[in-house]
Amino acid sequence: MAAVLSLAACNRDKNEAGIAGVNAGATVTNDTANPTVDNPNVASETETPNPNAPVMKFAEAEFDFGDIKADSKVHHTFIFTNTGKSPLLIQDATASCGCTTPSWTKEPVAPGATGQLEVQFDSRGKHGIISKQVAVRANTQPSITSIAIKGNVLDPVGGEKPL
Repeated sequence: MAAVLSLAACNRDKNEAGIAGVNAGATVTNDTANPTVDNPNVASETETPNPNAPVMKFAEAEFDFGDIKADSKVHHTFIFTNTGKSPLLIQDATASCGCTTPSWTKEPVAPGATGQLEVQFDSRGKHGIISKQVAVRANTQPSITSIAIKGNVLDPVGGEKPL
């Protein structure tokens, strides 16, 4: 017991960093572990909106296929309108999964004109409820617009819905 008391007494004699010292060390470590990254795909808070920028307006942001047969491919064409004041150009469209394949209008879409983005879903190896997103990168503000598909892939045995 005397040893425990002497250890406690030793701690009182030491000059401790205190809470501020501990937090200062944590802040330095945190800044090193999480450096600031300049991402060109994210609009900065100080970026002023361009009133003449193209605007991608989809007629629908999500499409429900309903029931989808197993081992089949289904597709849907999303229609969008450029409601902005300058030509719209899709740079890329990326699906959230390899089973979903987007294809899109490659030519610039003039203000007031429409374009298409077709999304194909391959149900091979899938079953049950699905929900897939497609991120469309264009010369718009913001630069990414998302659309989605969903559905229910039927069980390949007998074509019944999963429980």
